[in-house]
Amino acid sequence: MISLAQQKNPDPTDFPSELEGLRMTKQRREVLAVILAERDHPKANDVFTRAQKRMPTISLATVYNCLEALVSHNLVRQVNLERESSRYCPNLTDHCHFQDEKSGKIHDVVFKDGVKLEDILELPQGTEVSHLEISLKGTFGQ
Repeated sequence: MISLAQQKNPDPTDFPSELEGLRMTKQRREVLAVILAERDHPKANDVFTRAQKRMPTISLATVYNCLEALVSHNLVRQVNLERESSRYCPNLTDHCHFQDEKSGKIHDVVFKDGVKLEDILELPQGTEVSHLEISLKGTFGQ
């Protein structure tokens, strides 16, 4: 798996022609660049609106298809919070999501160094976790 976590505001033309076995079309490059640019966990409609600025001919259906391909090839993570529309996150490391109830913004929350799931969760013996999705809601203290 490649690490996109450190790339900020990438130019879509900088992406290789293939990532994780996925052929990177112009549209897929643009959608990935949009997700990496602001890292604000955009919804598909947000990705579409942002992508249209540089690629006016891109359709919403194409954006959905690109997002599906990027998720299925582990290039971005689909985040589902309660009954909201899916959001997309480029951070592929194990982390949680915190949604501020006042602003609606979603923030990545990482585990403290050295902390393992087994330290905070009582998992059945022999359990192997293959996917982690923890979401938190609340407000930031002011």
